[in-house]
Amino acid sequence: METKARAHRIRFGHCTLDEGLGVLFAPDGAETLLRPKTLELLRLLLHNAGQVVTRDEIMEAAWPGVFVTDDSITQCVVELRKAMGKGGAGLLRTLYRRGYLLQAEVAAERSDGHAAGDGPAGLPDDRPSIAVLPFRRGVADPQEAYFADGIIEGIVHVLSGLERIVVVSRGSSLAVAETTVDPRDVGRALSVRYVLYGGVRRAGKRLRITTELSETDTGAIIRSDRYEGDVDDLFALQDLIAERVVTTIAPEVRQRELARAMRKPPASLTAYELALRALDEMRQLDRAAMERGRALLEQAIAADPGHGLAYGHLGWWYVFWVAQGWSDDIAADQAAATRATSAALERDRNDSLALTARGLLVGHIERDFDLAERLFDQAVAASPSCALAWSGGAALRNWRDEGKEAVAWAERAVRLAPVDPFAFLHEHILAQAHYTAGNWEQAIAWGRTSIASNPRHQATWRALIVSLVAAGRMSEAREAARRLLELDPGFSLRGFALRTTLPPAVRVRFFDQLRQAGLPE
Repeated sequence: METKARAHRIRFGHCTLDEGLGVLFAPDGAETLLRPKTLELLRLLLHNAGQVVTRDEIMEAAWPGVFVTDDSITQCVVELRKAMGKGGAGLLRTLYRRGYLLQAEVAAERSDGHAAGDGPAGLPDDRPSIAVLPFRRGVADPQEAYFADGIIEGIVHVLSGLERIVVVSRGSSLAVAETTVDPRDVGRALSVRYVLYGGVRRAGKRLRITTELSETDTGAIIRSDRYEGDVDDLFALQDLIAERVVTTIAPEVRQRELARAMRKPPASLTAYELALRALDEMRQLDRAAMERGRALLEQAIAADPGHGLAYGHLGWWYVFWVAQGWSDDIAADQAAATRATSAALERDRNDSLALTARGLLVGHIERDFDLAERLFDQAVAASPSCALAWSGGAALRNWRDEGKEAVAWAERAVRLAPVDPFAFLHEHILAQAHYTAGNWEQAIAWGRTSIASNPRHQATWRALIVSLVAAGRMSEAREAARRLLELDPGFSLRGFALRTTLPPAVRVRFFDQLRQAGLPE
């Protein structure tokens, strides 16, 4: 089975391809996120390194059953050479009237840097695995089949950016789909727990996509969805559908996996399952539950020291701990968070979760906003569907008093995580962004939405209080202040001042509004 869990860093010449992320690293360290067709061409060339690959072979591999001009191939070749950096033209040669030749030694390695087959994997094989089958149900026209295959290509690319899900390669899924689409058969053939299948129907300029997510052990459909749109902007529609599919199935898979873990005795839990249970404790934002979450993450690390995901979540744990005001030693907790995120990034330099946690640390505590911005940008590039990375970018813009930009980033996070257990966090940051932008009523609305999702998040109450004061709704502000003090009886403006990252222009107004609501000095 070809999956992200196996050797998917491929070295050739002085370049490295992270196949799971679709990112090509040039010798100078420059990173390029490849388009799906360009990535497909590079995979073909790597598989045939040292051999001439004809244009007909490229057409068959990247555009099966579809007529496209030679310009499509040329564009992909140009993109590859540019991404390879200096020397790209020598690495990827054009042989007149024959085809293309990748002249390089090829070696595969895992994301932890080991060669394929040696040492412990950076991420365990117990992660949930999924195959995305061609969306050809009800499709007869070759052009319709091309469009349907383009949609799953986008879905696979987006899903592959999620560190919690192993995605079977498109080629393996296509091969199995030629003989069966029964989820149970697919599960046996590809050793996956979930199958995503669907259909495409076009009526004029309107398009309807249906999807079904099934468990392979029983064949049962556990989720079905429908998406509609206009076909005029083909690629934008494919990206939109891919994003929407991810936002619906990723939480569903996570909940199924958590339920599976909760049924197992503690002694038999894997590192991945321990991390899942830790997240379930952390989202409660109760001090005792948070401490249980940390213990579970430490167990996960002890069970598998190569398990980068647990280190990333431990970094997040310290971010939450400090933000809630529970830290007795911020410097010590900052150092622990730095160690945890560093350990995660040593195992996978493109771990979006660890990059985001590190960005929040250096931005919130060290006030190094330039470095924080680079970390958030890298996290989003590595995993465009990581809602936490978008929320981190929004938080940064709040700290820099860039309200309009903060709203845009936070809205993307909320859109990516509509049913996520940590949706309350994204909703809070959107509320704070609207406050920064001076949109009091929107800030109040999103603050109340966040509180409905999780009433224990103290930062949301603070954002709601100041927004209510700004809107002149004083009685509601005083009631919100009372609720905050119930959660944190020791709250004081002086103590909060030691850990806030609000910019000076916003801080004066923010503290004055908290004071007006009756919060103690």
